[in-house]
Amino acid sequence: MDTIWLPELTEGEGPKYLTLARKLREAIGSGALPQGTQLPTVRDLAWRLAVTPGTVSRAYQIATQEGLLSATVGRGTFVAARVPQLGPRQPLFVERSTGSEPGRVDLRSPMLPEVGQSAAIAAALQRVAMQNAVDWLDYPSQSEERPLREAVCGWLRARVLGSFGPQDIMLTHGGQNGIGLILDCCLRGDRPVVLTEELSYPGFRYAARAARAEVIGIELDAEGLRPDALEAACRRYGPQVLCLTPSGQNPTTAQMTRARMQEIVSIARRHNLQIIEDECYPATASDTPTLRALAPERVWYMGSLSKTFSAALRFGYVVCPSGLGEAGRLAAQHSFFALSRLVGAVCLDLLASGEAAAIRERVTKELSERLLIVVNRLGAFDLSWSAGLPFVWLQMPQGWRASTFAQRAEEDGVLMRSADQYTMVHGRAPNAVRLAVPGHIARSEFERGLEVLVELLAHPPTDMAV
Repeated sequence: MDTIWLPELTEGEGPKYLTLARKLREAIGSGALPQGTQLPTVRDLAWRLAVTPGTVSRAYQIATQEGLLSATVGRGTFVAARVPQLGPRQPLFVERSTGSEPGRVDLRSPMLPEVGQSAAIAAALQRVAMQNAVDWLDYPSQSEERPLREAVCGWLRARVLGSFGPQDIMLTHGGQNGIGLILDCCLRGDRPVVLTEELSYPGFRYAARAARAEVIGIELDAEGLRPDALEAACRRYGPQVLCLTPSGQNPTTAQMTRARMQEIVSIARRHNLQIIEDECYPATASDTPTLRALAPERVWYMGSLSKTFSAALRFGYVVCPSGLGEAGRLAAQHSFFALSRLVGAVCLDLLASGEAAAIRERVTKELSERLLIVVNRLGAFDLSWSAGLPFVWLQMPQGWRASTFAQRAEEDGVLMRSADQYTMVHGRAPNAVRLAVPGHIARSEFERGLEVLVELLAHPPTDMAV
């Protein structure tokens, strides 16, 4: 059932997107918008209300996170429930396709190219199956994982992490699981405060909310997190943890200089702040030290195989602060005893044999070549990128709003993420989109999608009065 629902937005009621979200909540709760009702498109409702598409998009996003609305690509936005749900009815993130959708070029999330992973995993499984000494019946234990922790140390040899060893490693079921375990180790009290970049990976916010923490966004500049804004937030909120991505900020691609990182470390020490350093999207090899190298007593360095080898294995790791490796492994033990024995055995085989490192090189080469394709095609526009990162940050030219651009591109078969999806609920979204580098589709399809974007960017709409 479609609707021509048109609420009144009175001046002086606060930010319009919050007012619109409240109006949605009231209309759904009263039955004025029954379950199953299809809402107007973002652009249509924005035109009727004389607001920006971003205002409507953020209101829809809040109602969707509360479980009141559900959004389906290609179908529209529908009323899903009459009252907010205790947990989200819909996935926090848009479920991404595991393959190519006919007629669509998906630039929402980086996907790895197939450069031998399937054959390598199959061969590792065969070798593991031949190991007669393995106990396939009992629970796994942390003590069994030392060889795998040693292999992870070898995997990280090229990064400047300071002094660390197997005793400092915590193994996890992927990066998201790692965030949750670190917060388990660090957070205390009924309502702790976690700081993150004002534009950031939404998984940080989800993990913090799951830990009953309040999340505060910190302003960014061209180098990433602003030290003055961090200092002010520490004085005002008394936070316990800071989550950030200094080597390749997601989504803006900003990279911190050593001087900036030293400023961040000084503030963290002054306010006894623990730091989660996310390097799930590793940039190219660099002599620049990580935050873990500069402050080994308080930095939890997190990574995984998901962005460099295979996301299917769900294997991650954390280099804990010096002396806290046992605390990290205890948190993992309380959560899931230890890694699945099968996953652990396969990952050890791949890391110890050098097969994982060889595939990482091939993945990096292919994605780097595709990144250059993006830069060459879109370089005439306001594009930010960093070598080794599988995504770019595109500021909209005059005449385009990010939400409208993303919607128009979707109509032409190209999917992307606008800045709204990386913004705090009460934050301000810049006029930009993130474009991922897809390794899973043919280059010809990828280039076709970029041509669509070039054409749209060069011809902004003339009806932007909303």
